[in-house]
Amino acid sequence: MRLRIEGLEKKFEKSNFDCGYALLNDYLKKQARQNVQRDLSACFVLLDDSDVIKGYYTLSANSIQRNEFQPELIVKLPVSYSELPTILLGRLALDTSIKGQGWGEILLMDALNRCYDISMSLGSIAVVVDPIDENAQSFYKKYGFLLLPDSGKMFIAMKTIEKLF
Repeated sequence: MRLRIEGLEKKFEKSNFDCGYALLNDYLKKQARQNVQRDLSACFVLLDDSDVIKGYYTLSANSIQRNEFQPELIVKLPVSYSELPTILLGRLALDTSIKGQGWGEILLMDALNRCYDISMSLGSIAVVVDPIDENAQSFYKKYGFLLLPDSGKMFIAMKTIEKLF
C-alpha cells in the first residue's frame, strides 16, 4: 500500500476514519479543519491513493511550566524562564485498518522531523504529548519520550530528536 503525508484539506475523505477512540475520531471529523483555519493547530494526514485519511497528527505551539520538569533536566537552563517553549504533538491516530504495519512509527517520525525543523527557526526545547492511555504511553516510551512527573504528559528533548535523524 502506498501512503503519503500531507496537510489536511477539505477534499480528503474522513467520514469512515476509525482509530478505535471516539475522541480522536470525532476530532478529525468535526474539529480538525476548524482548528487549522483558526491557526490553533496544524494537522497532517496519512492518505491512500484515493485521498482517504488513514491516520493523522496535530502540532501546535506550547509551553510547559519549568517546575513540571525534573530538576536534573533543567539545571543548565536560565532560571528566568518560568515556562519553557515546546511543541505539542496534540493527537496522533491511525485507522484500525492499517494498525500493526509500522505506519504509527512513520507518522511519529514525520511529526518529530517536522518539529525538529521548526525548532531550528523557533526556539523549542522539546516535543510534548499527552498519551490517551497506557498503550499510547508505551508507544511513546519506545521512541525515547520521558514522563513528566505528576501530569501524565511525556516529552522528548530536541537534542534527542536530533540523534534520531
